[in-house]
Amino acid sequence: MNNIQSISPKNIGIWISDKKSQKFNWKELKKTCKTHGYNLIKLDLEKPLDEQGDCHVFLHKLTDIIAAADQGDSKASSIIGSVEQYLSNHPNIRVIDPLNNVRILLNRYHYYSILQEETSFKSHGIFTPNFAEFTICNIEQNMEIMRQRGVQFPVICKPTIAHGSKSAHEMILIFNKYGLNACKPPCVVQSFVNHNAVLHKVFIVGNRYHICERPSLKNFYACDDLDPIFYSTGEVCKADSQSTLSILDPHDKADVKMTLNENKIKTIIRVLERKIGLLLAGFDVVIDNITGNHAVIDINVFPSYDNFPNFFEHLLDCIDENLFRTCNGDNSYASVKINPNDDFVCNYKTNGLINVCQSPYQLGVAGMNIN
Repeated sequence: MNNIQSISPKNIGIWISDKKSQKFNWKELKKTCKTHGYNLIKLDLEKPLDEQGDCHVFLHKLTDIIAAADQGDSKASSIIGSVEQYLSNHPNIRVIDPLNNVRILLNRYHYYSILQEETSFKSHGIFTPNFAEFTICNIEQNMEIMRQRGVQFPVICKPTIAHGSKSAHEMILIFNKYGLNACKPPCVVQSFVNHNAVLHKVFIVGNRYHICERPSLKNFYACDDLDPIFYSTGEVCKADSQSTLSILDPHDKADVKMTLNENKIKTIIRVLERKIGLLLAGFDVVIDNITGNHAVIDINVFPSYDNFPNFFEHLLDCIDENLFRTCNGDNSYASVKINPNDDFVCNYKTNGLINVCQSPYQLGVAGMNIN
Protein backbone atom coordinates (compact mmCIF):
# COMPACT_ATOMS: atom_id res chain seq x y z
CA MET A 1 0.00 0.00 0.00
CA ASN A 2 1.36 3.42 -0.91
CA ASN A 3 1.17 5.56 2.23
CA ILE A 4 2.83 8.63 0.76
CA GLN A 5 0.59 10.55 -1.57
CA SER A 6 1.83 11.94 -4.86
CA ILE A 7 2.86 15.57 -4.49
CA SER A 8 4.68 18.11 -6.61
CA PRO A 9 8.49 18.05 -6.36
CA LYS A 10 9.93 19.49 -3.18
CA ASN A 11 13.25 21.27 -2.81
CA ILE A 12 16.18 20.15 -0.70
CA GLY A 13 18.57 22.99 0.00
CA ILE A 14 22.02 21.66 0.85
CA TRP A 15 25.17 23.31 2.15
CA ILE A 16 28.52 21.67 2.80
CA SER A 17 31.98 23.23 2.54
CA ASP A 18 33.80 23.47 -0.80
CA LYS A 19 36.44 21.00 0.38
CA LYS A 20 33.85 18.40 1.36
CA SER A 21 31.77 19.17 -1.70
CA GLN A 22 34.59 17.88 -3.92
CA LYS A 23 34.17 14.42 -2.39
CA PHE A 24 30.46 14.29 -3.14
CA ASN A 25 29.05 12.44 -6.13
CA TRP A 26 26.62 15.22 -6.99
CA LYS A 27 25.35 13.48 -10.11
CA GLU A 28 24.33 10.43 -8.09
CA LEU A 29 22.81 12.54 -5.31
CA LYS A 30 20.72 14.59 -7.78
CA LYS A 31 19.58 11.38 -9.46
CA THR A 32 18.49 9.90 -6.14
CA CYS A 33 16.72 13.12 -5.16
CA LYS A 34 14.82 13.11 -8.44
CA THR A 35 13.78 9.48 -7.90
CA HIS A 36 12.30 10.51 -4.56
CA GLY A 37 10.56 13.57 -5.99
CA TYR A 38 12.96 16.28 -4.89
CA ASN A 39 14.93 19.04 -6.56
CA LEU A 40 18.40 19.64 -5.13
CA ILE A 41 19.54 23.22 -4.57
CA LYS A 42 23.17 23.88 -3.69
CA LEU A 43 22.96 26.85 -1.34
CA ASP A 44 25.36 29.79 -1.27
CA LEU A 45 25.63 31.20 2.25
CA GLU A 46 27.17 34.39 0.89
CA LYS A 47 23.84 35.26 -0.75
CA PRO A 48 20.35 35.76 0.74
CA LEU A 49 18.80 32.32 1.21
CA ASP A 50 15.32 33.62 0.41
CA GLU A 51 16.47 34.36 -3.12
CA GLN A 52 17.65 30.79 -3.82
CA GLY A 53 14.31 29.02 -4.02
CA ASP A 54 11.71 27.67 -1.62
CA CYS A 55 13.25 24.94 0.51
CA HIS A 56 11.24 22.18 2.13
CA VAL A 57 14.37 20.57 3.61
CA PHE A 58 17.54 22.31 4.80
CA LEU A 59 20.39 19.76 4.78
CA HIS A 60 23.74 20.96 6.04
CA LYS A 61 27.07 20.36 7.67
CA LEU A 62 27.62 23.74 9.32
CA THR A 63 29.63 22.39 12.24
CA ASP A 64 32.86 24.24 11.48
CA ILE A 65 31.06 27.55 10.91
CA ILE A 66 28.97 27.14 14.07
CA ALA A 67 32.12 26.34 16.06
CA ALA A 68 33.93 29.38 14.63
CA ALA A 69 30.93 31.59 15.39
CA ASP A 70 30.80 30.33 18.97
CA GLN A 71 34.51 31.19 19.27
CA GLY A 72 33.84 34.77 18.25
CA ASP A 73 34.59 34.77 14.51
CA SER A 74 32.61 37.72 13.15
CA LYS A 75 32.14 36.39 9.61
CA ALA A 76 31.01 32.99 10.87
CA SER A 77 28.68 34.68 13.36
CA SER A 78 27.11 36.70 10.54
CA ILE A 79 26.56 33.59 8.42
CA ILE A 80 25.02 31.57 11.25
CA GLY A 81 22.89 34.54 12.24
CA SER A 82 21.53 34.77 8.70
CA VAL A 83 20.82 31.03 8.58
CA GLU A 84 19.04 31.09 11.94
CA GLN A 85 16.95 34.09 10.89
CA TYR A 86 16.01 32.36 7.65
CA LEU A 87 14.95 29.20 9.47
CA SER A 88 13.04 31.25 12.03
CA ASN A 89 11.18 32.99 9.20
CA HIS A 90 10.33 29.61 7.64
CA PRO A 91 9.41 27.31 10.56
CA ASN A 92 7.97 24.64 8.24
CA ILE A 93 11.37 23.83 6.74
CA ARG A 94 12.67 20.46 7.95
CA VAL A 95 16.22 21.06 9.19
CA ILE A 96 18.67 18.15 9.12
CA ASP A 97 19.90 18.63 11.69
CA PRO A 98 18.66 21.45 13.99
CA LEU A 99 21.52 23.82 14.78
CA ASN A 100 20.98 23.71 18.54
CA ASN A 101 21.17 19.91 18.48
CA VAL A 102 24.38 20.12 16.46
CA ARG A 103 25.86 22.51 19.02
CA ILE A 104 25.66 19.80 21.68
CA LEU A 105 28.37 17.83 19.88
CA LEU A 106 30.73 20.75 19.37
CA ASN A 107 31.98 20.52 22.96
CA ARG A 108 33.51 17.23 24.07
CA TYR A 109 33.15 17.96 27.78
CA HIS A 110 29.46 18.69 27.25
CA TYR A 111 28.59 15.52 25.39
CA TYR A 112 30.83 13.30 27.52
CA SER A 113 28.86 14.62 30.49
CA ILE A 114 25.59 13.70 28.80
CA LEU A 115 26.85 10.18 28.13
CA GLN A 116 28.23 9.66 31.63
CA GLU A 117 24.98 10.80 33.21
CA GLU A 118 23.02 8.13 31.32
CA THR A 119 22.06 5.74 34.11
CA SER A 120 20.89 2.94 31.80
CA PHE A 121 24.37 2.37 30.33
CA LYS A 122 25.84 0.59 33.34
CA SER A 123 23.24 -2.17 33.36
CA HIS A 124 23.95 -2.81 29.66
CA GLY A 125 27.73 -3.01 30.03
CA ILE A 126 28.24 0.39 28.35
CA PHE A 127 30.26 3.31 29.67
CA THR A 128 32.09 6.51 28.83
CA PRO A 129 35.67 6.51 30.20
CA ASN A 130 36.22 8.99 33.02
CA PHE A 131 37.22 12.44 31.84
CA ALA A 132 38.15 15.89 33.10
CA GLU A 133 38.45 19.32 31.56
CA PHE A 134 41.56 21.49 31.92
CA THR A 135 41.15 25.24 31.63
CA ILE A 136 44.57 26.26 32.96
CA CYS A 137 48.19 25.09 32.59
CA ASN A 138 48.81 24.10 36.20
CA ILE A 139 49.90 20.50 36.64
CA GLU A 140 49.16 20.25 40.37
CA GLN A 141 45.67 21.68 39.99
CA ASN A 142 45.01 19.51 36.94
CA MET A 143 46.18 16.40 38.80
CA GLU A 144 43.68 17.24 41.55
CA ILE A 145 40.92 17.66 38.97
CA MET A 146 41.82 14.24 37.54
CA ARG A 147 41.76 12.69 41.02
CA GLN A 148 38.34 14.13 41.75
CA ARG A 149 37.00 12.90 38.41
CA GLY A 150 38.52 9.41 38.71
CA VAL A 151 40.73 9.87 35.63
CA GLN A 152 43.80 7.63 35.61
CA PHE A 153 46.88 7.37 33.40
CA PRO A 154 47.34 6.77 30.58
CA VAL A 155 44.99 9.44 29.25
CA ILE A 156 44.07 10.80 25.86
CA CYS A 157 44.17 14.59 25.71
CA LYS A 158 41.73 16.10 23.21
CA PRO A 159 40.74 19.71 22.42
CA THR A 160 37.47 20.60 24.13
CA ILE A 161 36.15 21.99 20.85
CA ALA A 162 35.39 18.99 18.63
CA HIS A 163 34.99 20.86 15.32
CA GLY A 164 36.17 23.99 13.57
CA SER A 165 39.84 23.33 12.88
CA LYS A 166 42.35 20.62 12.07
CA SER A 167 43.56 20.76 15.67
CA ALA A 168 40.21 19.31 16.80
CA HIS A 169 41.49 15.93 15.58
CA GLU A 170 44.97 16.23 17.11
CA MET A 171 45.37 13.98 20.16
CA ILE A 172 48.04 13.38 22.81
CA LEU A 173 48.55 10.09 24.64
CA ILE A 174 49.95 10.90 28.10
CA PHE A 175 51.43 8.33 30.49
CA ASN A 176 52.30 10.30 33.63
CA LYS A 177 52.01 13.55 35.58
CA TYR A 178 54.92 15.18 33.80
CA GLY A 179 53.36 14.55 30.41
CA LEU A 180 50.51 16.91 31.34
CA ASN A 181 52.87 19.73 30.32
CA ALA A 182 51.89 18.87 26.73
CA CYS A 183 48.23 19.76 27.32
CA LYS A 184 46.97 23.00 25.82
CA PRO A 185 43.77 24.14 27.56
CA PRO A 186 40.91 24.22 27.02
CA CYS A 187 41.14 20.47 26.61
CA VAL A 188 39.66 17.23 27.89
CA VAL A 189 41.68 14.32 29.25
CA GLN A 190 40.02 10.91 29.17
CA SER A 191 41.17 7.63 30.69
CA PHE A 192 42.56 5.36 27.98
CA VAL A 193 40.85 1.98 27.59
CA ASN A 194 42.94 -0.89 26.28
CA HIS A 195 41.01 -2.39 23.37
CA ASN A 196 43.50 -4.46 21.36
CA ALA A 197 43.83 -1.79 18.63
CA VAL A 198 40.30 -2.25 17.25
CA LEU A 199 37.87 0.64 16.86
CA HIS A 200 34.22 0.24 15.89
CA LYS A 201 32.69 3.19 14.05
CA VAL A 202 28.91 3.37 13.92
CA PHE A 203 27.22 5.55 11.30
CA ILE A 204 23.58 6.59 11.74
CA VAL A 205 21.04 7.79 9.16
CA GLY A 206 17.74 8.17 10.97
CA ASN A 207 16.83 4.70 12.21
CA ARG A 208 19.43 2.98 9.99
CA TYR A 209 22.96 2.23 11.05
CA HIS A 210 26.14 0.71 9.71
CA ILE A 211 29.13 -0.58 11.69
CA CYS A 212 32.71 -0.53 10.43
CA GLU A 213 35.82 -1.92 12.06
CA ARG A 214 38.91 0.30 11.95
CA PRO A 215 42.47 0.18 13.28
CA SER A 216 43.12 2.01 16.52
CA LEU A 217 45.78 2.57 19.17
CA LYS A 218 47.47 -0.50 20.60
CA ASN A 219 47.39 -1.20 24.33
CA PHE A 220 49.25 1.23 26.57
CA TYR A 221 49.95 1.45 30.29
CA ALA A 222 50.90 4.14 32.78
CA CYS A 223 54.67 4.69 32.90
CA ASP A 224 56.78 7.33 34.64
CA ASP A 225 59.48 7.52 31.96
CA LEU A 226 57.46 7.63 28.74
CA ASP A 227 57.08 10.89 26.85
CA PRO A 228 53.70 11.91 25.42
CA ILE A 229 52.76 10.59 21.98
CA PHE A 230 51.24 13.11 19.58
CA TYR A 231 49.01 11.77 16.80
CA SER A 232 46.08 12.59 14.56
CA THR A 233 43.01 10.38 14.44
CA GLY A 234 43.27 10.47 10.63
CA GLU A 235 46.72 8.90 10.78
CA VAL A 236 45.70 6.05 13.06
CA CYS A 237 42.00 5.28 12.64
CA LYS A 238 41.22 5.53 8.92
CA ALA A 239 40.37 2.34 7.04
CA ASP A 240 43.74 2.28 5.26
CA SER A 241 45.90 3.51 8.17
CA GLN A 242 49.25 1.77 8.60
CA SER A 243 50.44 3.40 11.82
CA THR A 244 52.97 1.65 14.03
CA LEU A 245 50.84 2.83 16.95
CA SER A 246 48.31 0.17 15.95
CA ILE A 247 50.69 -2.81 16.12
CA LEU A 248 50.08 -4.85 19.25
CA ASP A 249 53.08 -5.73 21.41
CA PRO A 250 54.05 -9.44 21.63
CA HIS A 251 52.75 -9.80 25.19
CA ASP A 252 49.26 -8.68 24.17
CA LYS A 253 46.78 -11.32 23.09
CA ALA A 254 46.50 -10.45 19.41
CA ASP A 255 44.76 -13.75 18.72
CA VAL A 256 41.84 -12.93 21.01
CA LYS A 257 39.05 -11.27 19.05
CA MET A 258 36.54 -9.43 21.17
CA THR A 259 33.04 -9.55 19.72
CA LEU A 260 30.99 -6.42 19.32
CA ASN A 261 27.55 -6.76 20.93
CA GLU A 262 25.02 -5.27 18.52
CA ASN A 263 22.36 -4.99 21.21
CA LYS A 264 24.68 -2.60 23.05
CA ILE A 265 25.09 -0.58 19.85
CA LYS A 266 21.30 -0.31 19.53
CA THR A 267 21.08 0.85 23.14
CA ILE A 268 23.61 3.61 22.45
CA ILE A 269 21.76 4.70 19.29
CA ARG A 270 18.48 4.98 21.18
CA VAL A 271 20.11 7.02 23.94
CA LEU A 272 21.70 9.39 21.43
CA GLU A 273 18.36 9.79 19.67
CA ARG A 274 16.68 10.68 22.96
CA LYS A 275 19.45 12.86 24.43
CA ILE A 276 20.84 14.60 21.34
CA GLY A 277 18.27 14.12 18.59
CA LEU A 278 20.31 14.01 15.38
CA LEU A 279 19.32 12.10 12.25
CA LEU A 280 22.86 12.17 10.86
CA ALA A 281 25.46 11.19 13.43
CA GLY A 282 28.14 8.67 14.24
CA PHE A 283 29.98 7.42 17.27
CA ASP A 284 33.12 5.46 18.13
CA VAL A 285 33.12 2.41 20.37
CA VAL A 286 36.00 0.37 21.79
CA ILE A 287 35.71 -2.85 23.77
CA ASP A 288 37.57 -3.05 27.08
CA ASN A 289 39.90 -6.02 26.65
CA ILE A 290 39.49 -7.04 30.30
CA THR A 291 35.78 -6.60 31.01
CA GLY A 292 34.31 -6.72 27.50
CA ASN A 293 32.27 -3.62 28.32
CA HIS A 294 31.70 -1.21 25.43
CA ALA A 295 33.11 2.30 25.77
CA VAL A 296 31.71 5.24 23.79
CA ILE A 297 34.72 7.49 23.20
CA ASP A 298 33.47 10.03 20.64
CA ILE A 299 30.38 11.26 18.79
CA ASN A 300 30.33 13.06 15.45
CA VAL A 301 27.86 15.23 13.54
CA PHE A 302 27.18 14.18 9.90
CA PRO A 303 30.26 11.90 9.84
CA SER A 304 31.98 10.26 6.91
CA TYR A 305 29.61 7.93 5.09
CA ASP A 306 32.21 6.75 2.59
CA ASN A 307 31.40 3.05 3.00
CA PHE A 308 27.79 3.30 4.12
CA PRO A 309 25.92 1.07 1.62
CA ASN A 310 23.60 3.12 -0.60
CA PHE A 311 24.00 6.20 1.57
CA PHE A 312 22.03 8.48 -0.72
CA GLU A 313 19.05 6.10 -0.88
CA HIS A 314 18.99 5.80 2.90
CA LEU A 315 19.38 9.54 3.30
CA LEU A 316 16.43 10.27 1.01
CA ASP A 317 14.29 7.61 2.67
CA CYS A 318 15.11 9.24 6.00
CA ILE A 319 14.02 12.62 4.62
CA ASP A 320 10.83 11.05 3.19
CA GLU A 321 9.94 9.54 6.54
CA ASN A 322 10.48 12.75 8.47
CA LEU A 323 8.45 14.86 6.06
CA PHE A 324 5.72 12.21 6.08
CA ARG A 325 5.52 12.24 9.87
CA THR A 326 5.50 16.05 9.94
CA CYS A 327 2.65 16.25 7.44
CA ASN A 328 0.55 13.53 9.06
CA GLY A 329 1.35 13.98 12.73
CA ASP A 330 2.10 10.26 12.94
CA ASN A 331 5.28 9.30 14.75
CA SER A 332 4.68 5.56 14.69
CA TYR A 333 5.12 4.39 11.14
CA ALA A 334 7.02 5.30 8.01
CA SER A 335 7.26 3.81 4.54
CA VAL A 336 10.34 2.26 2.99
CA LYS A 337 11.27 1.61 -0.61
CA ILE A 338 12.71 -1.78 -1.34
CA ASN A 339 13.76 -0.56 -4.78
CA PRO A 340 13.99 3.11 -5.81
CA ASN A 341 11.82 2.35 -8.87
CA ASP A 342 9.08 0.68 -6.84
CA ASP A 343 6.21 2.15 -4.88
CA PHE A 344 6.49 2.19 -1.10
CA VAL A 345 5.74 -1.41 -0.31
CA CYS A 346 6.47 -2.11 3.33
CA ASN A 347 6.02 -0.44 6.70
CA TYR A 348 7.92 -0.65 9.94
CA LYS A 349 7.84 1.17 13.24
CA THR A 350 10.26 4.09 13.15
CA ASN A 351 11.48 3.34 16.66
CA GLY A 352 12.91 0.11 15.25
CA LEU A 353 16.54 0.10 14.10
CA ILE A 354 17.83 -1.29 10.82
CA ASN A 355 21.36 -2.53 10.22
CA VAL A 356 21.76 -1.63 6.54
CA CYS A 357 24.01 -4.61 5.93
CA GLN A 358 21.02 -6.79 6.79
CA SER A 359 18.49 -4.73 4.83
CA PRO A 360 17.46 -5.05 1.16
CA TYR A 361 20.02 -2.35 0.19
CA GLN A 362 23.06 -4.29 -0.94
CA LEU A 363 23.64 -2.77 -4.35
CA GLY A 364 24.61 0.64 -5.64
CA VAL A 365 26.80 3.54 -4.62
CA ALA A 366 28.25 3.70 -1.13
CA GLY A 367 28.18 6.93 0.78
CA MET A 368 30.50 9.78 -0.07
CA ASN A 369 33.32 10.70 2.27
CA ILE A 370 32.39 14.09 3.71
CA ASN A 371 34.25 13.87 7.00
